[in-house]
Amino acid sequence: MLAPLAALAFLATLWLVNLVVADLLDRGLGKIAAALRGQSMMATAPALRPVAVRFSQRSRAARPFHAQPQLRAAA
Repeated sequence: MLAPLAALAFLATLWLVNLVVADLLDRGLGKIAAALRGQSMMATAPALRPVAVRFSQRSRAARPFHAQPQLRAAA
């Protein structure tokens, strides 16, 4: 009784893996065919607008550190 259920589970898993692999191949082959036609995703304008990021070029000037006599004596 266990063998038919195990075989059924194995065949169902094999069928599911087949569907996933076929879908992945279909997507991949579609991208390759589009690139060969000159319609790749990189050739078209992106749907999202690029984000401009600004960085401040000026650095903060550090105040000079003057050693105090107590700190000199401790060293």
